[in-house]
Amino acid sequence: MKEKHDAELMRLVNKKHGHALEELYDRYIKLVYGFVMKFCNGYEDKTKEIIQLVFLRLWSTNSHYDPSQGSFVNWLLTITRNICIDYLRKEKRQTQHHQEEHEEIADSANAIEQRVNTNDIVKAKNKLPTAQRKLIDLLSNWKKVSQFIKQKLCHLFQAVTVIELN
Repeated sequence: MKEKHDAELMRLVNKKHGHALEELYDRYIKLVYGFVMKFCNGYEDKTKEIIQLVFLRLWSTNSHYDPSQGSFVNWLLTITRNICIDYLRKEKRQTQHHQEEHEEIADSANAIEQRVNTNDIVKAKNKLPTAQRKLIDLLSNWKKVSQFIKQKLCHLFQAVTVIELN
């Protein structure tokens, strides 16, 4: 098959001759790999997936290469570029869909928070035993306390540094 031209190999591929696809793969894998790797900014997993899609498209869609329209290499790279674009668009849509799902979840959480009246929280807290109320108060003030401790530790470390330098 090595002596067959690309157009003849594509005719054989359309007739489902596996050896013809193997020959095209062997001839053009380095070119397609380099093109896709550059398109995907070096992401090897995406590159491998897209390369599979390119050769699967050659095998499964009855692609017709017409030598009078241009070289086989240009035709193959056009198919490769289109698959790259489709793949990245699909990936972008999936990412946007996931972001929208997360936003919907966050929005519903915000809606729940808004429905909870702070007076209801205070009433519920007042129904708790004294020890639990004190714990809630301590936890709500923890941020202030931790900032205070942090400031004191910073001052202590500065003082120690000054003493060490002297």
